[in-house]
Amino acid sequence: MDKSRLKSLLIKAISNKFIISFLIFFFWVFFFDQHSIWERKEYKSRIEALTKEKEYFLNKIKKDKNRIHELKTNRENLEKFAREQYLMKKKDEDIFIIIEEE
Repeated sequence: MDKSRLKSLLIKAISNKFIISFLIFFFWVFFFDQHSIWERKEYKSRIEALTKEKEYFLNKIKKDKNRIHELKTNRENLEKFAREQYLMKKKDEDIFIIIEEE
């Protein structure tokens, strides 16, 4: 094909109203629409972050369930937990709180 024929085909394609409409529609959907490429990218990163957060909380729930089971089944562990977390003591005991500086 010579250059003049290629040039005339290109001009015909650009002046075709259907091609122009398609190009405008394509660019609108691709860049400006609610579901554009950038929006999809943001959604994907948000989904990844939420998935990591979900895994963290599922692991935390599993650990807490194990801890609750342990506290319900063993009296000594329950007493140890109460002493450490809520600073409970027996009548004849004193509690000393040591705060470590970092």
